[in-house]
Amino acid sequence: MDLVYNLLDVVLPVGWLQFDFMKNAFLAILLITPLFGLLSTMVVSNRMAFFSDSLGHGAFTGLAIGAVAGIVSPEDSLVLFSIIFALLITWIKNHSSISTDTVIGVFSSTGIAVGLMMMSYGGGFNKFTGYLIGDVLSITFDEITALFMVLVLVIALWSLIFNRLLIMSVNVPFARSRGMNIMLLESVFAIAVAVVVAISIQWVGLLIINSLLVLPGATARNVSNSIKQYHAVSVGSAMVSGITGLVLAYHLNMAVGATVVVISAVIFFITLLLKPRFVR
Repeated sequence: MDLVYNLLDVVLPVGWLQFDFMKNAFLAILLITPLFGLLSTMVVSNRMAFFSDSLGHGAFTGLAIGAVAGIVSPEDSLVLFSIIFALLITWIKNHSSISTDTVIGVFSSTGIAVGLMMMSYGGGFNKFTGYLIGDVLSITFDEITALFMVLVLVIALWSLIFNRLLIMSVNVPFARSRGMNIMLLESVFAIAVAVVVAISIQWVGLLIINSLLVLPGATARNVSNSIKQYHAVSVGSAMVSGITGLVLAYHLNMAVGATVVVISAVIFFITLLLKPRFVR
């Protein structure tokens, strides 16, 4: 830990990194934003913005179950329930005649309502309000290590299934004709998004976490002409937004997560105006 901190002091000798909590937040941003940038490309391409938003609501219910039942820690319950929630939505979407947006809407509204109901039982809701806003400044070095492991696993998964996900996003019937298991692919991707949402929600916040899963990919779509460029711009814009938002939030004493989202939105609108110059 001290080695990493000393390295940051040498590489980035800036005033706002003099505190350990800012070093932790900076390292977390360097790990969280590439995750969101990477997953955002497929969230946008597969029109899953509504789905990713519902996962945040499901994660809140998982947190409530862990806190009330006490069988496992709230954080573990959050991750486990998010995975179950994502798989259940995926299964019903593929085995029901109900429209996708209706299925997701039902799960999303039910998830947040059940979570709020359980959290408010006995007046214990206040201690969990931080999950609504998030606080990356409270992250510990052990949690940063866990984030690093998740980033490595997601990159490894991406290298294995990206081509199939890309084909599926372009043409589902063609993907099926190539022997691809659509249900399995959707489930694996849903689990990846669910895990990232679940582990990030306490630092990003339920109210804005979906924005970080949509804006980087949407920004990249505005100015990209190839798949490589699409991914590079998505990850790059997410990281620029994260670092800029952290610095601004520190100097202006504002919520980090919200500031990051605003910066990301500004970048999106700038690229939207520049879109005719980039996309041919």
